Amino acid sequence: MGFLWGSILLLCGVVLIRTEGSKPQQTKNNIPRLKLSYKEMLESNNLITFEGLANSSAYHTFMLDEEKGRLLVGAKDHIFSFNLLNISKDQAQIAWTASSTRRDECKWAGKDLSRDCANFIKVLLPFNQTHFYVCGTGAFHPVCSYLEVGKKPEDSLFRLEPHVENGRGKSPYDPKLLTASMLIDGELYAGTSADFMGRDFAIFRTLGKHHPIRTEQHDSRWLNEPRFLGVHLIPENDNPEDDKIYLFFRENAMEGEHAGKATYARIGQLCKNDLGGHRSLVNKWTTFLKARLICSVPGSNGIDTHFDELQDVFLMSTKDPKSPIVYGVFTTSSNVFKGSAVCMYSMTDVRRAFLGPYAHRDGPNYQWVPFQGRVPYPRPGTCPSKTFGGFNTTKEFPDEVVTFARSHPAMFNPIYPINNQPIVVKTDVDYQFTQIVVDKVEAEDGLYDVMFIGTDMGTILKVVSIPRGSWHDLEEVLLEEMTVFRKPVAIKAMELSTKQQQLYLGSDIGVSQMPLHRCEVYGKACAECCLARDPYCAWDGTECSRYFPMAKRRTRRQDIRNGDPLTQCSDLQHHDELSGQATLLDKTVYGVENSSTFLECSPKSQRATTYWQYQRSAEERKQEIRSEEGFIHTDQGLLIRTLSKKDSGTYLCQAVEHGFMQIILRVNLEVIDADRLQDLLHRGEDAATSVHAQEFTSREPPNQKLWYRDFLSLVNHPTLNTVDDFCDQVWKRERKHKKQKAHLVQQVQTQQQQQQKGVVNAQNSVHMQGMASKWKHLQERQKGRNRRTHELERAPRSV
Repeated sequence: MGFLWGSILLLCGVVLIRTEGSKPQQTKNNIPRLKLSYKEMLESNNLITFEGLANSSAYHTFMLDEEKGRLLVGAKDHIFSFNLLNISKDQAQIAWTASSTRRDECKWAGKDLSRDCANFIKVLLPFNQTHFYVCGTGAFHPVCSYLEVGKKPEDSLFRLEPHVENGRGKSPYDPKLLTASMLIDGELYAGTSADFMGRDFAIFRTLGKHHPIRTEQHDSRWLNEPRFLGVHLIPENDNPEDDKIYLFFRENAMEGEHAGKATYARIGQLCKNDLGGHRSLVNKWTTFLKARLICSVPGSNGIDTHFDELQDVFLMSTKDPKSPIVYGVFTTSSNVFKGSAVCMYSMTDVRRAFLGPYAHRDGPNYQWVPFQGRVPYPRPGTCPSKTFGGFNTTKEFPDEVVTFARSHPAMFNPIYPINNQPIVVKTDVDYQFTQIVVDKVEAEDGLYDVMFIGTDMGTILKVVSIPRGSWHDLEEVLLEEMTVFRKPVAIKAMELSTKQQQLYLGSDIGVSQMPLHRCEVYGKACAECCLARDPYCAWDGTECSRYFPMAKRRTRRQDIRNGDPLTQCSDLQHHDELSGQATLLDKTVYGVENSSTFLECSPKSQRATTYWQYQRSAEERKQEIRSEEGFIHTDQGLLIRTLSKKDSGTYLCQAVEHGFMQIILRVNLEVIDADRLQDLLHRGEDAATSVHAQEFTSREPPNQKLWYRDFLSLVNHPTLNTVDDFCDQVWKRERKHKKQKAHLVQQVQTQQQQQQKGVVNAQNSVHMQGMASKWKHLQERQKGRNRRTHELERAPRSV
């Protein structure tokens, strides 16, 4: 009985399945192999969340302190300290709100009191061994202070110093504006806005022993409405006097660079020992230069598709501290399509661009061209050191050097990514990339960079680039897509702890924590573990578990580059372990002649393709089922349009992935003869008449076959035009039955309460027994699905 009612509901979904199957789909290589929902992440113990406070939000500023085992988070009016092992335990918080006077001033200035007039923490940086430097917007009046955390983890200190400093040039006024900052040798380098209106953008150096210094004010050649994303110190060579600070930002294109208004991604450089000019550019940077970062997909027609909106950067360290790999996350600024990309850059290419020609405006149309004249010595952008020219300070630079630097801050040549194309591209999806962190993982066949990419829908993509033939030809393998927040919300902060093997994520609504690897979700067979191609995981002989480079080779199976289980798992003793048939599902499904039926089969891996085979009996050979007139293949399973007796038999659903095939489902289909079903129904109808007469008196459940009627109505109904109409009636009847059931339950409970209080008489007691009998009968009817749906006198019709 249950299988027929399930078939009704299953067939009600056939129309939807057909619609989805007809849509153009993404290629299998461009979709996540595994997709885990927020509920699945929680149920598998792969996600820990902090839901946030009712009076706070914007958990965007992260600082990872692995030494003390803490994650510091700056948010609206609060600073938090979380335990790296488990953010839901042993947490501390400090409320740092703006004064009522500042909030009133903010409101009078026309800002939104609840949304803008608060203290949003924007700077959270280690100052020394015992303190962090912290700054906030202060209700459009930036403020800074010092956060004491103690020298040792056991100190358990978490206290904000009462002393407050002016935060101008360190934190923006407007919480919606981005800022990037870094503390180096007690000096704060920050890219931010420095005024209430958010028009004076600059790169500042404050604190420390030197006079504050900044970029030229209100000069669009230097900065044109920038949005700062990152600050990093990268050594130029072995001489610390040549160390440079690199800033990553996006800004509006300079006048003449683009026909319309466009956004360009930039990388800026300046010398750490820059003290400004002597006569001109006093207290202004004299070594500031900027170049454009290109991230585009070459087009077949010669026109590139550009991703210009730089969203985040991550520097992956290498053996050479002077040459980290730069990962950048980009989105499109086009109104035509929505897309995201990840591009990878080398510092060799960055330095080459800064040693190339300067951008110069010349000609009748004042277009940007490479500067062809004489470049003064020392070359603008060079740090004062013994390496070049023997200058001790930028104040000793000749005037012509400073003058040239002032009028030529931009380089003409852009910086192209490694291989001249992105390593990850996503278009025609409902999300865009926002954040990225990268972990270098050692696998059996080499080192791999595993990318964790955050999106504006609260999901994390786990991606690894695998070389096909060489490191210049990379294959993008999207391992997992995981939902890490309870509702779609942009991920605004990410930190990765290699020590704890955990990833920490921030958004407007809270903080989440997830492990870098979840090997157990890939399956319980060697083949499934190998097909995952996850550098973190390997088959250890009994299960898919964490890969350790120092483990013994004889039990370890892993193949990231090829993902070929035939070479890795073929020598196992049990064939079931190779094919994965230990987890084979075996089901029996019934169908009615001349009706439709749907055989559901969805592989765990979204990258697998399903193939169906049919076998009439164990003695006959298996035949492949093709998408012909009688069958429709979908991602969810196989639809048989019109059943006949010859369709009875065994159907095998096989998943094919990366050249490997395994059977994941065996369905035994039995087709019921339509004439035999009619006899059963007529026989059931005669018995049903007497049952209906005794409906409210009999205590025994009706032992009849009326539940076939719902199924027959779907198969051969004369008046319903579509399956949707019938399904709608079924679901409406279900809702009506639930309401009746709830009403009866309430009446019975009321009667029982009155009986306990002694206020019920004999007549009410008899009535209560009748109600209880009616309720019990309704329960039995629901279990058997023995309700009338349509009159049998209606002529049957084929669907």
